[in-house]
Amino acid sequence: MALNVEIQPPAGQAPAIVVMGVAGVGKTTVAQALAARLGLPYGEADDFHPAANIAKMAAGHPLDDQDREPWLRALGAWLAERVAEDTGGVVTCSALKRGYRDLLREACPDAFFLHLTGANALVEERLAHRSGHFMKAQMLDSQLAILEPLGADENGAVLDVGPTPETLVESAVALLPRPVNGDLA
Repeated sequence: MALNVEIQPPAGQAPAIVVMGVAGVGKTTVAQALAARLGLPYGEADDFHPAANIAKMAAGHPLDDQDREPWLRALGAWLAERVAEDTGGVVTCSALKRGYRDLLREACPDAFFLHLTGANALVEERLAHRSGHFMKAQMLDSQLAILEPLGADENGAVLDVGPTPETLVESAVALLPRPVNGDLA
C-alpha cells in the first residue's frame, strides 16, 4: 500500500529523499539501493549520531528529543548541501515524529519522505537477526510508541516492506515527484 502526496520539487532540482521508519524496516538497504538506482549521494543516519547517542542506545536506552536535535540538524544540513550542489541525495533517518521531519524541512524544505512500514512481527524478526548494530530489538516498542505517520500535507509516500528491496526501490522511483525536466528515470 502506498500513499503519495503530490508536491513537486522546483524545476530541474535533483531530489532530496529521506528514507524513514522504525528500526528494522530496511531503511539502509532500500536507501542505498535507491541512491544507486538514481545516481544520488547516500548518507547513513547512524553516521551522523554523536558518540554519546550511540553509547546511550547501545546501553538499551532510547534517545530523547534533546539527544536527537543535533543529529537531525546535521542530517538536514547534509541534505541541504546536496541540494545546494544540485546533486540531490538519499539519507536514512527514523524521522518518527512530525517535529523531527519539520527540523529536517527547516534545512531542506523540499525533502521527500519515503516511510517504510511493515507488520510488527516482521520488523521484530529482522531486529532479532541483526548483529553488530547498536539498536536493540527491545527498543522497537519505544519507537512505535512515538511514531507519527506522515500527514496528508507532508511531501512523501508510504511503502510496506513485505516485497523485496528491489521491488521497493522500483515502487519508490515510481512514487517520487518528477522534476519538470523528467530526469528521474
